[in-house]
Amino acid sequence: MLQRMFIGFGILLIGLCVTWVSANAGLGIQAPDITNQTWLNSERLHLADLKGKVVLVEFWTFGCHNCRNVEPYVKRWHQADADQGFVVIGVHSPEFSHEREIENVKRYIKEHDIRFAVPIDNDFSTWNSYGNRYWPAMYLIDKQGVIRYVRIGEGGYQETERLIQSLLLQKS
Repeated sequence: MLQRMFIGFGILLIGLCVTWVSANAGLGIQAPDITNQTWLNSERLHLADLKGKVVLVEFWTFGCHNCRNVEPYVKRWHQADADQGFVVIGVHSPEFSHEREIENVKRYIKEHDIRFAVPIDNDFSTWNSYGNRYWPAMYLIDKQGVIRYVRIGEGGYQETERLIQSLLLQKS
């Protein structure tokens, strides 16, 4: 019985370590560009052209309950800080087949008044270049294009907002 408990605990620790490592693997590296061809609410953006701005790349899909819970915060940050050099790019990476249909994504964006750039990542090319594995996931990129923070899932809103404000205050 004790041996099974130790094995279970060990498996849990390994799972937590793998999750932590994958969630923090991109910290301190240059953020990969977003290569998707289809963009909603914006022309195609290149991270190289956004140097001097703070960028939040969020991986989401409209059918994800957790993504919907994060959405009001991302929209509020975009609205409050866009004029200070903050850019939100909401990479839509579908989980289910109906989320791949661009008209469904457009309808959701309109109904939910999403105003930030939304590249369509149906082939998961951007998802894979970031090594992402979760919905929602947020990558906060500094003015030099380096990933400074990764947030997986819901929560941490105050911490994320503090980091956004801190990065906005830094010199380019």
